[in-house]
Amino acid sequence: MVGLDVKQFRELVVRPTLEQIDLWSEAAENLVVGTAVQESRLCFLKQKGGGPALGVYQPEPATHADVWVNFLRFRSGLARKVKALAPSNGMLVGSPPPHPSHTQLITNLAYATAICRVIYYRRPEPLPAADDIPGLAAYWKQHYNTPRGAGTAMEWEDNYRRYCE
Repeated sequence: MVGLDVKQFRELVVRPTLEQIDLWSEAAENLVVGTAVQESRLCFLKQKGGGPALGVYQPEPATHADVWVNFLRFRSGLARKVKALAPSNGMLVGSPPPHPSHTQLITNLAYATAICRVIYYRRPEPLPAADDIPGLAAYWKQHYNTPRGAGTAMEWEDNYRRYCE
C-alpha cells in the first residue's frame, strides 16, 4: 500500500517539477516516481528505525549537502532552478554554497523531487529507456540505494509494477 495516489503524485508533482528544472524525460519521470514508491511507499517522511533519511525519496542529509557542495555549486543555472523551489527563509547560510535546509526534503515535495532527480543527473551513465523497468530498477540500485543498501532491484521493480503501472 502507498500513501499518496501515485498517478496524482506523478502528474501534479513529479512531471511539473522535472519540467521546471529542465530535467524531464519519460525515463527520468519513471525513475523518480519509482524511487519514491520504493523508498517510502509515499507514506514515510522520516526513515523507519531512526535512520537519517528524510522525505518521500529518503535521501540522507549528507547526500543532500553533497549535491549542493560538489555538484550544484558548479552548475549555477541548475542550482538557481532548484533553489527557486524552496522559500528563501529555508536557506542555510553556513557552508558554501548556501542551500535550502534539509527540512525542505520533508516539507516540500517539489524541492525533494528536484533533489532526487539531481542525485541521478550527476551520474555520467545515461538513464535506461523509459519502458525498461528492470533497467531502471538496476539504475536505482547502483546510483541511489547503492550496492551496500538494503533494497534490491527486484524489490524496486516489483513495487514499480504493483503501484506505478
